[in-house]
Amino acid sequence: MAIVRVALDSRSYDIVIEQGVLDRAGSHLAPHARKGRLVVVTDRHVAAAQLPRLEASLRGAGVAVEPVILPPGEQTKSWRHLEELLDALLALEIERGDHVVALGGGVIGDLVGFAASILKRGCHFIQVPTTLLAQVDSSVGGKTAINSKAGKNLVGSFYQPSLVLIDPSTLDTLPARETRAGYAEVVKYGLIDDPDFFAWCEAKGHDLLAGDAQAREYAIERSVAAKAAIVADDERETSGRRALLNLGHTFGHALEADTGFSDLLLHGEGVAAGMALAFRYSARLGLCPAEDAERVTTHLKAVGLPHDLAGAHVKADGAALVAHMLHDKKMAAGTLPFLLARGIGRTFLSKDVVLDDVAAFLDEEQAAA
Repeated sequence: MAIVRVALDSRSYDIVIEQGVLDRAGSHLAPHARKGRLVVVTDRHVAAAQLPRLEASLRGAGVAVEPVILPPGEQTKSWRHLEELLDALLALEIERGDHVVALGGGVIGDLVGFAASILKRGCHFIQVPTTLLAQVDSSVGGKTAINSKAGKNLVGSFYQPSLVLIDPSTLDTLPARETRAGYAEVVKYGLIDDPDFFAWCEAKGHDLLAGDAQAREYAIERSVAAKAAIVADDERETSGRRALLNLGHTFGHALEADTGFSDLLLHGEGVAAGMALAFRYSARLGLCPAEDAERVTTHLKAVGLPHDLAGAHVKADGAALVAHMLHDKKMAAGTLPFLLARGIGRTFLSKDVVLDDVAAFLDEEQAAA
């Protein structure tokens, strides 16, 4: 078992990473069960695959379970389902001192975290992520949100969980595509500031995706530790360091918007293509060695992740994609910061990118597709 601490003074919490911890979750969660019960929010797919394991463990620890089951998919991160969830929690008489458990991927974690942040001006929640993407990224750090018509994650809050339980065995029931999408976020940590970890990904990424338990646990622990350190240093993205975690996301969110935030392009797939675009754009500007950009593209292609507009099923021109970027929540005073790179492990935040030039670059990418 590995435990990573997110050090945020009174809001500090542990991330427990252990194979099979879902079957032993009762011992971790029972102390958080006021009045001997916990509400567990999940989606239909996860309810079928993982909820029985969690329920059995909780009941074995003397904790009653109240499940709330929502539809699967990105569309669940919406006003409609936020209202549905809040009504369900109020009907269950959740109090400010209670904990709500989010069992599922990034969609469930984001939605439950946001609901907890506003219900009765804030109750507590616990993350039990079941996808690789959620385990290495969205369950850690307290970013919670829903999507709106204007774009992705534009309505939300910073709200930290009380505990995160990560069981790599839950990945056994995931479709291969979902695991690949989550792997994009693993690669991201190497590209930000850890070239040795990117080299590990090049050497061991296929093992992780093939189900190797040791590779999974190593990648999850290293990714979580990297994110925990950044979050502890810059919880609310005020110094700029936490912004590094958005590598690939400005391009990626535009691709997701163009595909309607649908299953045509999963979030991790958008991030993968976005990282490749960010490195190629950096090379185009003369900031990044072309061979580093090619390494990124080659690795993403080798593991079956999209690395260009065609692979992301995007047919829009550069102007249309830049128009999506203008709704990015990082916009400030009409300027959109971009994560660019001087090489692998040398990502930086640029505030002087010319969006017309980005549009021209994306037109070139579209023409080459």
